Parts: sequence; C-alpha cells; structure tokens
Amino acid sequence: MKVALHGLALKSEYFQHVQILFEELSKFKFEIFVTEQFDRQLRMHGNKTLSYWVIEGKQDMSKMDFMISIGGDGTLLDAVCQVGELEIPILGLNTGRLGFLATVATKDISIAIDQLANDNFQIENRSLISLQSHRRLFNGLNFALNEFTIHKRDTSSMITVHTYIDGKYLNSYWADGLIVSTPTGSTGYSLSCGGPLISPEAKNLVITPVSPHNLNVRPIIVSDDSEISLEIEGRAEKFLISLDSRSTSISSEVKLSVKKESFQAKLIKLPHYHFFDTLRQKLNWGFDMRN
Repeated sequence: MKVALHGLALKSEYFQHVQILFEELSKFKFEIFVTEQFDRQLRMHGNKTLSYWVIEGKQDMSKMDFMISIGGDGTLLDAVCQVGELEIPILGLNTGRLGFLATVATKDISIAIDQLANDNFQIENRSLISLQSHRRLFNGLNFALNEFTIHKRDTSSMITVHTYIDGKYLNSYWADGLIVSTPTGSTGYSLSCGGPLISPEAKNLVITPVSPHNLNVRPIIVSDDSEISLEIEGRAEKFLISLDSRSTSISSEVKLSVKKESFQAKLIKLPHYHFFDTLRQKLNWGFDMRN
C-alpha cells in the first residue's frame, strides 16, 4: 500500500516521532511518499536516513491509499486541500495538543499504524463547503472543511452582509464579519463567536455573525442543501474572505455564494475514538475543581 505523509512546520523535537513513523510504516511494507512541503521540512532538519519518494502533482497523489497529516488541525486542513476531490482517507497525527481533527497522539504511532495496516478503522465522511463566484478565487481551491468567512479589514468600520437562502432574503448582518460553517467547523471560529456545536454527521450549515452590532442577532442553522448568497457593503473598498486558513481580499463588486461541495473529506477514525470524547477533553466538560 502507498501512503503519503504531509506536514507544514516540523519542530526539531518531533523529528524523532517522524523517524518512528517511518519505521512502523516500513515494518508493514508501506511504500512511503511525502508531499513537496514535507520534503522541504525533512531536508531542513538534515534528514539523511529516511527513504521516500516525493509526490509531484495530482497524478502521483491519485495513486495513494492513505495520507497521514503530521502536525495539528491546521496541517490536516491543508492536507484536505492536497487531496481535494481524490477523497483519499486522511489520518491526523497530532504533534501538539489534542486536536478536534488530528486525534492520534505521538505515543500511539505504533498502535495507529498497526490498525491502519490491518484495516482496523472506520472512515468518517465530512462535508465540505464550496465557494462560488464570477471571479476565480483561491487559485481554484474553492472549498474548505471548516468554514468560509467574510471579515472587515484592519480597523475599518463594520460591514453589512446581505444574506439570502436559496434566493430568499434572510437578513442584513451589520457586524465585523460573517461565518458560514460546516458541522466540522462548528468547533472552530464559529464556536468562538457563539455558534452552536454540531455533530460531524449532521446535514447542516451554520451562519454565525462576528461581533454583530445588534445583540438580538443570533447564529442560524440551515440545511446543507441550501445555497447561501452573500453581498457585502461597507465604507472600505476591500474586504477579507477566507476558506479555513487561506485568505484573500476582494471588492464589494464580487458576488459570492456558498453551498455544500460535491465531494467530501474522508477522515480515518481508529477504534475507541469518538467525537464526544474529544469534546469533553477540549472543553473540560464534567470537570469540577471542587472534586
């Protein structure tokens, strides 16, 4: 089997874990490939012992059976962009604190690779959000796993985002910005702005205002079959839009709409893992200093 490794910012103290990962993959006869970004990281750390092939383009990527993301949730979000419509299953190896997406700890590398090699895992299908516009944006990578965001730039005044659901007027949000989130993204930026937590398998999108001027404005959950059209108005000439961690500036003339993407992200879920376990750990549910 062929496995692709992807990482963005490998710290020196985690290079030993990468070596263990290579050893475990070699033990189970995986053919090891790395993305160009991760190849640069390995060479930066003076790698002279690890043997692998470098993936060059979508044709090489299409031959992969799995991808392992090495880093945090941000690295896994970038791995989703690397895979795109190929829908290659992704396993998140977390080299930092526990993540909502990258859930395998470095101490569990041996166990995780054994389960991967023996098909002892499940695939979680996570919906993606797609951005549509008459302009080409984000170099054609117009999808995201977490959220699409409109935001004011710098210290400019608030903006108004006129919002329509399937062509029907919903609201004009007078705020610092607006988030359209997938269920996966409900634990990210949307949550910090007061949005609801949504189970990953839910068939919904969440519209969450960022610092709204009117306090009676609240997040709303809509079906992920909906198309959400957005028109931006404000004093500034430019506004910031983002798909997960990728951002660009646009003018108010650009018409935008978001809807569910036609393909999905496939995340590898190992035995004994559940989304609710991660919620409890990340949010300290059930924790009481009196006990």
